[in-house]
Amino acid sequence: MRKAFTLVELMIVVAIIGILASIAIPNFVSMQYRAKRAELPTNVEGIRVAETAYEASFDSWQQIPTFQPTTSPSKAKVTWVTGTGFDTLGWAPDGKVRGAYRVTSLSSADFEVTGICDVDGDGNVATFTATKTIDVLQKTGFLVY
Repeated sequence: MRKAFTLVELMIVVAIIGILASIAIPNFVSMQYRAKRAELPTNVEGIRVAETAYEASFDSWQQIPTFQPTTSPSKAKVTWVTGTGFDTLGWAPDGKVRGAYRVTSLSSADFEVTGICDVDGDGNVATFTATKTIDVLQKTGFLVY
C-alpha cells in the first residue's frame, strides 16, 4: 500500500496558504509604508529642537514658509537642498528625504513645524506638526502614508 496525500488534502493546504497570504501581504505593505513615513516625526522633532535653540540664541524665529525640498512629496527619496533657512537654523537631514518640511510663525511667542509625505503615492499627504510647547502630532489618519 502506497502512502501519499490525496487531492483533497493538497487543495486544503493550498487554500490555507492562500488565506494566510491574503492576510499577510497587505499587512507587510502597510508596515513598509509606516517605516518609510517614520522619518517625518523624527525630522519634525529635530527641527523643533533646532528652532527652540535658535530662538534662545537670537530671540526670534527662523521662518521657512515654503516646504523644502520644493518638489511634491512622492515615493522617491529627494536630495536635500542647501541654501535655505534650514541652514541658518542649523538643521539638515542625513542624506535624502521622502518628506518636505517648513516652519511658520504662529505668534511672536510660538512657531509650528510641519512635515508632509506621500510614500504610497496615492495623493493623500501624511502630515505631522510640532510647536514650541507641543511635541510631534500626526494630523492625518493613521493609515495615511
